[in-house]
Amino acid sequence: MLDIKFIRENPGIVKKDLQKRNDKEKLEWVDDLLDKDSEYRRLLQENQKLRQGRNIITDEINKLRKQGLDFKEKVQEAKELPDKIKQSDEKLIELKNKIDYYLMRLPNILHDSVPAGKDGNDNVVVREWGEKPKFDFELKPHGELLQESGMANFEKAAEVAGQGFYYLMGDAARLELALVHFATEFLAKEGFNLVEPPLMLRRKPYEGVTDLKDFETMMYKIDGEDLFLIATSEHPIAALLMNEVLEEKQLPLKLAGYSPCFRKELGSHSIDTKGIFRVHHFNKVEQFIFCKPEDSWKFHEELLKNAETIYQKLKIPYRVVNICTGDIGIVAAKKYDIEAWFPRENLYREVVSCSNCTAYQATRLNIKYRKGEDKEYIHTLNSTAIATSRTVRAIVENYQQKDGSIKVPTVLQKYMGKKTIGNKGSAP
Repeated sequence: MLDIKFIRENPGIVKKDLQKRNDKEKLEWVDDLLDKDSEYRRLLQENQKLRQGRNIITDEINKLRKQGLDFKEKVQEAKELPDKIKQSDEKLIELKNKIDYYLMRLPNILHDSVPAGKDGNDNVVVREWGEKPKFDFELKPHGELLQESGMANFEKAAEVAGQGFYYLMGDAARLELALVHFATEFLAKEGFNLVEPPLMLRRKPYEGVTDLKDFETMMYKIDGEDLFLIATSEHPIAALLMNEVLEEKQLPLKLAGYSPCFRKELGSHSIDTKGIFRVHHFNKVEQFIFCKPEDSWKFHEELLKNAETIYQKLKIPYRVVNICTGDIGIVAAKKYDIEAWFPRENLYREVVSCSNCTAYQATRLNIKYRKGEDKEYIHTLNSTAIATSRTVRAIVENYQQKDGSIKVPTVLQKYMGKKTIGNKGSAP
């Protein structure tokens, strides 16, 4: 969230950003937030004076009693203070709740380079890479091809778990593991430390990393417990330093998270019924950086470069897209997507999301670093390295052969021990 001190000192910047987002409702919140913040601080001072006054009156009563003087008036005054303090406390809680409501929902301040737009159709293509493959035969849907080759079972997964789940088997499962090994080894060479995070988070840290709407549209709640299945390793990695103060020399801190990810995907496009692109569970390798504010835009480009290099090494054509104001959400100050080429559909689809969240998550999570005598909120950045199921699909489509086999990308062959999969011999 935005630091209330920043909003007090820069209401014009906040309003201008909301105008760029065309968010009229939240634009109306800013003045009310500042009014309630001012009233809260005034009442807080009065509340502290009331509490101090209670101690002062108690001392005065004791002195008057020792002197044998009348202290009835002071006793009556002391009797009235608890009610006044209670009323003051209740008003402070009411104001604090409303202030927190606004702060948790006001979006991050966007970078100047974020394009204006209503939705994903207004995202701006930054560049394209790779030569799109040409085929002299009709491509099969990836789910159909995987199942025919014995490398997936969607019907049984739907029977035992529901739509949006799948069994990967044989060489398809090995291909997914190969992608994980490839991505984690690449990131290790780039200075990222591997992390396997908790697969569940309590609500408080989760509120620190994501839009509150995600609790309804994305998150799986564990019945009877204050726990949610993680939607990405970004979230528990960000929470790793909740309420911590780092030394400047510890930054940047580069982490590579590997985990399963769980998403309800409500309100999105339809869940794959026989495929592995939009599903309720998948595995992902994630890049994450904690850094000083002055370094975050440099690292944002570094994360993007890492993700591009991975797909270049896989030789999967892609394009980089700058996400517009109507599609970016509230947490990121700027976001790139990498969209891989899917030749059967003849279109690009997202495989990587790369965000600079500036101090937004750190403010919510209370993560700071020492800067001389002061403490300052750090910046957090995240980017997909490999979302395995989507990348497996991209490989199946871009490397599909006429006989139904699938070539293994050269960089993955050392993990697979073979150059082609599918057609025959893929079932366990």
